[in-house]
Amino acid sequence: MSTPRFCFVPILDHEIHVALWGDPSNPPLVMWHGLARTGRDFDELAAALSDTFFILCPDTIGRGLSSWSDTPEAEYSIEFYAAIAAGLLDHFEIAQTGWIGTSMGGLIAMRMASGALADRLSWMILNDIGPEIPQAAIDRILAYADEQPTFACLSEAEAWFRAAYTPFGPADDGFWTRMARCSVRRRSDGTFTTHFDPRITIQFLASAEELTSWDRYERIRIPTHLIRGAASDLLPAATAARMQASGPHPGKTEIEDCGHAPSLSRRQDARLIRETITELRARPPRR
Repeated sequence: MSTPRFCFVPILDHEIHVALWGDPSNPPLVMWHGLARTGRDFDELAAALSDTFFILCPDTIGRGLSSWSDTPEAEYSIEFYAAIAAGLLDHFEIAQTGWIGTSMGGLIAMRMASGALADRLSWMILNDIGPEIPQAAIDRILAYADEQPTFACLSEAEAWFRAAYTPFGPADDGFWTRMARCSVRRRSDGTFTTHFDPRITIQFLASAEELTSWDRYERIRIPTHLIRGAASDLLPAATAARMQASGPHPGKTEIEDCGHAPSLSRRQDARLIRETITELRARPPRR
């Protein structure tokens, strides 16, 4: 099993923390996390696929070990994250890459694939995300992402993460322990809190139009596959069906024991993703 290397990449006046997996001579693959998460969520999947891919798992600005923004209204947006993604590919001299995006990471991919950056992606897997997000799901996410809880110890933090992210579905204890370790920072009084800028949710107000983008989705032509948690409140079944009938006409896999969003951390998830990638790489773009 591969182990990650870590680096900081300067892009657009930010430092982007990236976990790198596998041989750089292998085909590239970006794995991009959700709203309040970090690139370390993909450790199990990246390790499993690192035998055949060069994998980049960045922390979005405002999360993990990447820098925070001084202008969150402008920079905590899907458009700016897409620009950072393009800069990351330029830094590693990657002309075109495959992409696995969970939630916000999928929104970034759709933004790229529907505009001037479309030629930077060869295929994409969208993990429980679509061009439209129900307000009730946004409200649920804001309920924990807007919170800045205080934890006396790491075990207390882990219990909070297990509860907040129950919709991720079943995962090994190691996944949850790492999530806690990679998702907290110490306060000046020695207690822990979550390791993201509490202003990241400004995108729901400052750039809310990015969250409904059917017009852009219709322009996507690269091979695409959709993963949906069967109990997802963020990607309703009707939205997934509409996605399959338009734009890139993706295939779809439902994961029965998950909501938003499947962790993709189990061995069977890695097998599914590997098989899906093989199919996507053999499929020509839509015309």
